[in-house]
Amino acid sequence: MSALREVATGLQFPEGPIAMPNGDVILVEIARGTLSRVKPDGTIEVVAETGGGPNGAAIGPDGACYVCNNGGFRWHIKGDKHFPGYQDENYSGGRIERVDIETGKVEVLYTECDGNPLRGPNDIVFDKEGGFWFTDHGKIRHRDEDRTGVYYAKADGSFITEAIFPINGPNGIGLSGDEKTLYVAETHAGRCWAYDIEGPGKISRGRGEHRGSRANCCWASMTIASLTAWPSIVRAISASAPSSAAALPWSHRRAARWSMCRHPRTCTPQTSVSAAKIYARRTSPYPRQANWSPWNGPAPACR
Repeated sequence: MSALREVATGLQFPEGPIAMPNGDVILVEIARGTLSRVKPDGTIEVVAETGGGPNGAAIGPDGACYVCNNGGFRWHIKGDKHFPGYQDENYSGGRIERVDIETGKVEVLYTECDGNPLRGPNDIVFDKEGGFWFTDHGKIRHRDEDRTGVYYAKADGSFITEAIFPINGPNGIGLSGDEKTLYVAETHAGRCWAYDIEGPGKISRGRGEHRGSRANCCWASMTIASLTAWPSIVRAISASAPSSAAALPWSHRRAARWSMCRHPRTCTPQTSVSAAKIYARRTSPYPRQANWSPWNGPAPACR
C-alpha cells in the first residue's frame, strides 16, 4: 500500500478535485469562492473567482470546467478549519457556471428550471452525450430549508430539466460504467439511491426507486438527521398511530425531519403507517448521524 502524501495545504474547504493530464489538480475552494489549480509541487493558483460557493466541478466536452455554485454558506472558522452553516447573509443564488480554465472567464449557464430557482447546486457528472446530471442540495436557514431535486442539462445552456423531485439533501452523484444507472447520495438520510436511466435527463419511474424496489418510492419516512449539534444517542420506537413532529419535545423536534411520499401526486396510502417516538439521552461522543425508517409493513401503493 502506497503512503499518503500531502500535496497542498491551506486550501479553504476544497471539493470537486479533477485530475488533469499534465499532473495538475483543479478543484474548488468553497469558502474562498474560487476555482483553483494545485500544481504537483503544491503551488496553488486561482483559475477563476466565481464568488458564492463553488461546489462540485467537472470538465466538459469543450474542455471548460463546469461548476455547481451553491450561492454561499455562513462559515464558522476554528483555527485553520472551516465549517459550513446556514445560508449566507450575502447568498448570491444557486447556479451552474462554465469557466474557461485558460482565461478564467466565468459564464452563468443556469439559475432556474421551469421557473423554480436553483438553490444550492452541489455535484455534477457528464454523460457520453455531452450533457450533465447535477444535484441541488438546497440551503438551510434558521427556520426552514429547501426541498430540492436532481437535474439534467446541456452544456451549451440551451436545455435543463428536473429529473427527480423531491429528494432530501441530494449530494454526490455518479453514473455506472454503462451509463444505464444514475446513483445519488442522500446525505441527511444516509442513503444511496439508484435510478434506471431511459435517456438523457429521463429516469424510469415505473419500477420505483432504489434498485427497482417498488415499496421504497412511497415511504412516509422520518429520519433523525445531522445530530452533530448536540451529544445524544437516539432511540426510535414505533408507535401504533400516526403523530406529528410537533408533538415531540422542542429539542427533539429540531432533529426530526419528515419526508412524505416521494411521488405525492400519484400515491394513495393503503395502510396505516406507524409514527415514531423519539427519545434522546445526552452522552458522549457526538454521533455524526442517526437514521431510522420504522416502516416494516406494507407500504403505500403507487397508482
